[in-house]
Amino acid sequence: MQRSSSLQRIFSSFQHQNYRLWFGGQLVSLVGTWMQSTAQGYLIYTLTGSTAYLGYISIAAGIPTWIFMMYGGVIADRIPRRNLIMITQAAMMFLAFALATLVFTNTIQPWHILVLAFLLGIANAFDAPTRQSFVLELVGREDMTNAIALNGAMFNLGIIIGPSIAGITYAAIGPAWCFLINGISFIAVLIALGLMKITYVPERSPSRNVMEELKTGIQYVAQNREVRSLITNLGLMSIFGFGVVALIPAWAVEVLHGDVRVNGLLLTARGVGSVIATLWIASRGNRHGRGKIWQLGNLLLPVFWIIFSLMTELPFALMAIGVVGLSFILSNNLSNSILQTAVPDALRGRVMAIYTMVFFGLTPVGSLLAGLAAEKFGLQMTVFASGLIFLVIALYTFFRYPYLRKMD
Repeated sequence: MQRSSSLQRIFSSFQHQNYRLWFGGQLVSLVGTWMQSTAQGYLIYTLTGSTAYLGYISIAAGIPTWIFMMYGGVIADRIPRRNLIMITQAAMMFLAFALATLVFTNTIQPWHILVLAFLLGIANAFDAPTRQSFVLELVGREDMTNAIALNGAMFNLGIIIGPSIAGITYAAIGPAWCFLINGISFIAVLIALGLMKITYVPERSPSRNVMEELKTGIQYVAQNREVRSLITNLGLMSIFGFGVVALIPAWAVEVLHGDVRVNGLLLTARGVGSVIATLWIASRGNRHGRGKIWQLGNLLLPVFWIIFSLMTELPFALMAIGVVGLSFILSNNLSNSILQTAVPDALRGRVMAIYTMVFFGLTPVGSLLAGLAAEKFGLQMTVFASGLIFLVIALYTFFRYPYLRKMD
């Protein structure tokens, strides 16, 4: 009976049909997305032999975040979110097919990948804040924390499955098939969205102009101490705690002396750790103590990046990066759920746009810095230094902002 009750807490969002449709469609698509991401990183490294190019790809995808994501948050607060997600997902599907075609025809060049990454970044600038703020319409406020945690589990199941399949597929029949499968996977999302019955309509304010709405969202974040601190920490974590993930394709080859399959295993191990964390968060439901767990993840993340930087044998590297994935979710997932339960409904799209803009906008900066540093100082020194810098930041946050540990 106790086990049944625990399982019900973990999967409470599945009582909502809309969420079941969302989870199934998104999981299929995320497997495809991670297949493409894994294959694309390895392909660009194979074409150029440059760790800096791994950073360039992240920057190309990240530039649209700064240009369009705040506007995307305003749009998410103005029009039906399901409709906007269908448009963005269809655009991503088209771009995946375009990349597959270029590789199938042997015409692919590094600049093609950069341009397509930039276009994908535009679609994601509208898609990300809309998906983040869509959760409330799927499950309601009572199951929001659980749904956000399960979304994290779904995302990281994609990390577990996608890179492994990508490594096998890439090695057996080439990268083009990874991109083609990703394009096909978006069909599952479009079907799921079409089958949903959305009845909840959040409060809108369409009579105000775009600049006024942007200003209102920015003022809310700037004036709310907890929200401002969480988003600032996310930005620093994106640069120093997550940017080095872009180096994994090079790490698989140069440090672990492997190939695309080792690259997939590293990403999969990170995903396993992340899923463990998200299921644990989901099992807690709305219990108190989220701030303390968030702080724990914030401290563990840099420690295990430092440990990972010292690992030159695959089994130990897999264990270390697994804990990296676990600690990242403890910090990122809980900051997301704390924000979404605290933010007024009418501002959710804009606040989550700022949140996702900081993450998607600064992670490429971290990736570029990591790529350039790796070329100059080496991969291991770069990851070690990045982990050390964020450890100092995490310790400063721990002692300087004790109120963050009291968040529920």
